[in-house]
Amino acid sequence: MVERKLLVLFGSQTGTAQDVAERIGREGVRRHFVCRVLPLDNYTIADLIQEPLVVFVCSTTGQGEPPDNMKKFWRFIFRRNLPAASLSMMNSAVLGLGDSSYPKFNFIAKKLSKRLMQLGSNKLLPVGLGDDQHDLGPDAVIDPWLEEFWDHALRIYPLPLGVTILGDDIILPSKYSFQFEEDASNGLSVGPSDMNREITAPPSQLHPFPAQMIANERVTDENHFQDVRLISFDVTDSGIEYSAGDIVMIEPRNSPDTVEHFCQLFHLDPRKRFILKPNDSATPLPARLPQPCTVQYLVERYLDINCVPRRSFFELLSYFSPDELEREKLKEFSSAEGQEELYSYCNRPRRTTLEVLFDFSQTTAAVPNDYLLDLIPEIRPRAFSIASSELAHPGQIQILMAVVQYKTKLKKPRCGVCSTWLASQDPQQGDVHVPLWVKKGTLQFPADIEIPVIMVGPGTGVAPFRAAVQELVAKGGKGNYLFFGCRGKSKDFFCQVEWEDLQQKGLLTLFTAFSRDQDHKIYVQHRIRENGAVIWDLIRNRKAHFYMAGNAKMMPAQVTDSLKSVFESEGGLSDTDSEHLLVELERCKRFQMETWS
Repeated sequence: MVERKLLVLFGSQTGTAQDVAERIGREGVRRHFVCRVLPLDNYTIADLIQEPLVVFVCSTTGQGEPPDNMKKFWRFIFRRNLPAASLSMMNSAVLGLGDSSYPKFNFIAKKLSKRLMQLGSNKLLPVGLGDDQHDLGPDAVIDPWLEEFWDHALRIYPLPLGVTILGDDIILPSKYSFQFEEDASNGLSVGPSDMNREITAPPSQLHPFPAQMIANERVTDENHFQDVRLISFDVTDSGIEYSAGDIVMIEPRNSPDTVEHFCQLFHLDPRKRFILKPNDSATPLPARLPQPCTVQYLVERYLDINCVPRRSFFELLSYFSPDELEREKLKEFSSAEGQEELYSYCNRPRRTTLEVLFDFSQTTAAVPNDYLLDLIPEIRPRAFSIASSELAHPGQIQILMAVVQYKTKLKKPRCGVCSTWLASQDPQQGDVHVPLWVKKGTLQFPADIEIPVIMVGPGTGVAPFRAAVQELVAKGGKGNYLFFGCRGKSKDFFCQVEWEDLQQKGLLTLFTAFSRDQDHKIYVQHRIRENGAVIWDLIRNRKAHFYMAGNAKMMPAQVTDSLKSVFESEGGLSDTDSEHLLVELERCKRFQMETWS
């Protein structure tokens, strides 16, 4: 009999692809497949040649980049020396998750699907292209795509005689069992938790460096609605090296009051220690959780209790509900038909997991502890552009951080977990240690300091350019051109003294756009048009590099349009030729952007 094995591999940046991959794994178990669900970079790629059935679920990040946890796989799978028939034994399917408002929509899924076919894999169905922009989100594509996938899979690997698909009324086992210290047995002792053990490996997500916060300065006016901080960390002796354009990843913490509320809801003692035991030998232990671990550590630093819960959360929660009304509502939220109502209840007002658990209090009280890690995802690290240069601030990393807080229809303001936590820390009142590590960014600045650099960074988008200017100035570079935009010169002109000092010394040419300091709004794109002759000369005659960073909503398209209009007005190019020049600049890394939503 053909072995009924299913491997689900995912590349996920924000957790959505992982959530979908785990859903496919659960549906596979219901169809009696032996299932494994893994991040692509946690899988031994050479073993792919022996896999009969594989589903790849992958998102696309930034400007068509693979997620962090599939980058090694990505480099390997595109090696030119891989034999053309190396995956001829594999049946495969690729499901992509993307956002059609970005130019490289689902680029990674499309490219992977083509590459698998080049290597001889049998494609079961067309690549699925989930879209965040759809009214019902990516599920509008995922649901019918999965139906078609299971039709194909069960034709190739039919159910054994007398076996039927497990119904939705049957709950699957949890991934792990909790053994609290008084219950620990089978030779496993729960000793003191060594959470501050010394790590000799380079700082990474598994082994972050506990950097000491040495400064936390508000850089917006006290009366300005937006609180923005310039925060400095001491990374001396960490082994961290970085250059302009790199990213610092920070491990956030849930606030003490949310941790306390969560523990009360689940009747958990935060001081209690436990060990985890996988209920399936194929399930690895969570890499970031110490063994043994305290409940406090689990809830404060691992469970994402403040995220907006996904559809799968409501599905699992419904199994435990002793209350008929709550159970019916949970089932509705987890159904394909209930997605519009779920969006109104959860996504639009940004209702958190903790708030939903309060709303469904009778169900919450009935959830077994063993299902906590199935129910609530791991908290994700937050990425910040490094806003300093090692050459100007040796042994330090600085970030420019907007404190996230906004109103929805809910009474309580929505607060960013990481920014609220960092902003609340006062290094003057005692030692503050923040777990962090560095990864390469997408912005790459020229090694030759004679090449001019044009940077467009409104708001906190200026962060990577502060690092670049500091680095270039330290190396003797003078061709630095910065377009900075904010609301008001007296309100949120970040690093004003620093920029003006560099300008006075002839090391920086600064263009500012203060949108609210006059009757008509002025943005950075207006300043680009006004200074078109300078920009055209720099790009055409001096081979300048052009960069922009900031919010992905409207700014990138508006700045790009302004740049193309400069090509037309100053260079006499047609609309088509302007587009071709922009594509050519992007191809040779002379036009780069880093945006976030």
